[in-house]
Amino acid sequence: MVQALSIIFFLYVLIKVYISVMQIGYVAKAKNMPPVLMKPSSWMKSARYLISNERLKIVETLVEYGLFVFWLSWGIRWLDTMTWNMDPIMQAVVAVDLFLIVNYVVELPFSIYKTFVIDERFRFNHSTPELFVKDQIKGGLLTLAVASVLSAAVAWIIVNVPMWWFVSFLLIFAVIVLLNLLYPTLIAPMFNKFTPLENEALKEKIDALMQRSGFESEGVFVVDASKRDARLNAYFGGLGKTKRVVLFDTLLEKLSDNELLAVLGHELGHYKHHDIYKNIAMLGGILFVGFYIFGHLPTSLFMELGVRETPAMLMVLFLLMISVFIFIFMPIMSFVSRQNEYAADRYAVEMCGSEDLIRALKKLVDENKSFPMAHKLTIFFYHSHPPIVERLRALGDKSVRDDGKEDEALKGECTI
Repeated sequence: MVQALSIIFFLYVLIKVYISVMQIGYVAKAKNMPPVLMKPSSWMKSARYLISNERLKIVETLVEYGLFVFWLSWGIRWLDTMTWNMDPIMQAVVAVDLFLIVNYVVELPFSIYKTFVIDERFRFNHSTPELFVKDQIKGGLLTLAVASVLSAAVAWIIVNVPMWWFVSFLLIFAVIVLLNLLYPTLIAPMFNKFTPLENEALKEKIDALMQRSGFESEGVFVVDASKRDARLNAYFGGLGKTKRVVLFDTLLEKLSDNELLAVLGHELGHYKHHDIYKNIAMLGGILFVGFYIFGHLPTSLFMELGVRETPAMLMVLFLLMISVFIFIFMPIMSFVSRQNEYAADRYAVEMCGSEDLIRALKKLVDENKSFPMAHKLTIFFYHSHPPIVERLRALGDKSVRDDGKEDEALKGECTI
């Protein structure tokens, strides 16, 4: 059984590295083509940025494999020995926290390198070492707090409930929903400052757009994203009554009002089509399968690893293999997400017409230095959004249509 896990993880690493290598080769050739949707300087810069990140990803994946070998060959036994005399609940808390801390320490240099070397080189990074350290401390403590509570709860369930894997799944799924509810009002403000939108004219337009969509929120907020990053974005956060519109301050600087409304029209499309609930349901289905598998692991696996069959060791094994498990389902999740993006674009067109959305998407590509082309394998596994060229073609942008024609039905303006 241990050998089977090792083979599965090796194949997972091999496929990830292969995809990155293919992506690097594809972009290295594509950057010498005539620029698409970008100025020549931005085209080359975005290609070099993507290649730099893919090279880093390859090293990260190899280190991830090294961590897996460490945990499977020695680390899990070390955790079991360290917590030998503890009761099952405390053992689970300590073992899970130690597992997370070791992984965090190993992975931290990659985050530092990406932020202060790659992003700095390409002028995306606005963060300072002090802010980075504060983010890491707050994020780390929050992660450990949530992990400690959940590992204690799951350990208690494993000890006391016969069908523990199903009840544990229900608990984790409920926490995921709860975190989505709490994120915009409780978690996100721990890292960023959110202020109500001061531009009253724009706020009235946004309110009118949301009213047309039947969308109710607790307000429109601007987040100080520019203190960390130069990229543009906007999103609707939260569920139920906690929903709020969040605009990056960088977005307000670069897009016109109508272009911004078109972007928000796209985000409203996701809510209109209940995409967030569909995504949570899809994640719930994947988690269900995962908990079922780990709820039926053979005792021989623990004997081969040289550890006791305790709640702590079950959870550590689950965390060790969760990245592989999610990777297996990523093509399905990515495919569904890409279809949702097309549908959200169509909704934005119904609300605002295509022209402002087309202009906004082109600005986002250029400002974010998002290379508009990718290898098919990268799209298949990782891309939650369709290639921008394909989105623009679907929107009727004649500058990227193969036939050079414009779809008359997609013309219009965002009239509020």
